[in-house]
Amino acid sequence: MSQVKNNSIPNTTVTRDLRDLDKGTDNLYESIVVISKRANQISVEVKEELNSKLAEFASSNDNLEEVFENREQIEISKHYERMPKPTLVAIDEFLNDKVYFRNPAKPQE
Repeated sequence: MSQVKNNSIPNTTVTRDLRDLDKGTDNLYESIVVISKRANQISVEVKEELNSKLAEFASSNDNLEEVFENREQIEISKHYERMPKPTLVAIDEFLNDKVYFRNPAKPQE
């Protein structure tokens, strides 16, 4: 997932100017809905990617030694924990016009 691996996205909370958020929609609440839906999409993609990587380590008969010795699995999990949160990625995409959205209630231009 290339969007999430972008290093320019902050990994912590950032104070934002609300006037920047409503530029694409002319409505702050509509912008929030777009951002939240995109964040949910990103979250699902990241979760599926992580689960597929961790599924390689699954075995039907884990013993205690294998659980504690699997450093590669731990490193993969740590990598995903350090990634920017889906909400931060979605906000960055929205502010940089990387999100396509449309409101079916509004007439198309």
